[in-house]
Amino acid sequence: MPMQDLADILVVSVEHAVAAPYASCKLADAGARVIKVERPEGDFARGYDDLVKGSSAYFVWINRGKESACLDLRDQDDRALLRRILAVADVFIQNLSPGALERLGLDVNALRRDNPRLIVCSISGYGSEGPAKDQKAYDLLIQAETGLSAINGTEDGPARVGVSVCDIAAGMTAYQAILQALIGRARTGQGREIEVSLFHAMADWMNVPYLQYRYGGKAPSRLGLKHPTIAPYGVFTCKDGKQILISIQNDREWATLCKVLLEEPALADRPGWSTNTERVANRQAVDGRVGAAFAGIDRDQAVALLAGARIAYGRLTDIADLIEHPQNRFVTVRTDKGEVELLAPGALVKGMTERFGPVPEKGDSTDAIRAEFSHAWGPRLAGE
Repeated sequence: MPMQDLADILVVSVEHAVAAPYASCKLADAGARVIKVERPEGDFARGYDDLVKGSSAYFVWINRGKESACLDLRDQDDRALLRRILAVADVFIQNLSPGALERLGLDVNALRRDNPRLIVCSISGYGSEGPAKDQKAYDLLIQAETGLSAINGTEDGPARVGVSVCDIAAGMTAYQAILQALIGRARTGQGREIEVSLFHAMADWMNVPYLQYRYGGKAPSRLGLKHPTIAPYGVFTCKDGKQILISIQNDREWATLCKVLLEEPALADRPGWSTNTERVANRQAVDGRVGAAFAGIDRDQAVALLAGARIAYGRLTDIADLIEHPQNRFVTVRTDKGEVELLAPGALVKGMTERFGPVPEKGDSTDAIRAEFSHAWGPRLAGE
């Protein structure tokens, strides 16, 4: 059975880049009809690269299952068309710059007055209030502003998280807020207005270092592939030059590691080594002892040893390794250049078939949507 939980839901998304398309993609995956409104020249994410059979990796990833309509919202007729669609829509997502919608004459309050069941979700860099509301925001800039860069990287300096984590956090936050609003509307019959910002979505994810610093006085530091408050927990190089990460979560696991890897069971009870707090304070010696043990065996031997002892580990792999990872699930989507395999979404719904619509060509549904919404549905809209 295909996933059609949102089959009767109409979503309109005036979107570009990553955050809003991520949210609307998840709604499309759940069976919603998603009309992606692009500027006449198209979503600029279409041009981020051309590495997927001539298309952008970003665009192929999060735009499946949508209809593309290219509208010029500076044009009165196209604005009127959008308002007609929104008069019957269930969800309106937009990630224009703050105030842009109002400058176009598309005030949210007016839209919701015309359609009280409409759920509006606006995504921006910093939100519509506060001193930074007009500040331009992109993923890496938000990584820096939220303090993520202060805790990510090595002792030598900060580093960018290698995927658009702030955009994804905002898209995920928007998606869950929209689903909650749909549940609420089923009870009350009323839509609602939602604001999501990249800054606040990422700041929420920063609560652990925030709380540790504010209430515990512990300033986080950049430790590369080490854990700031657990030891040993990090990367070690094996005899064959391959690397492995281990995670010791409690003193029982530490005692097991001392026995099977370090071959020194008494070390687990030695002062300075017996508790996690002591091991963190004594990290250099602890990591040195563990590292010396891994340096004496190949990674496959280490994996077998750790798996047999039920100690958590992970191989440090590259993208080529990821492609061949035996745990992968893949899904197939169609593009105008042919079929593309994507790594599957994280949620596997038992008994449901994962079916994904094609990635739209720029404006492929514009004419059909103009015809479908050529006249107002329901109550006539003010000003038309």
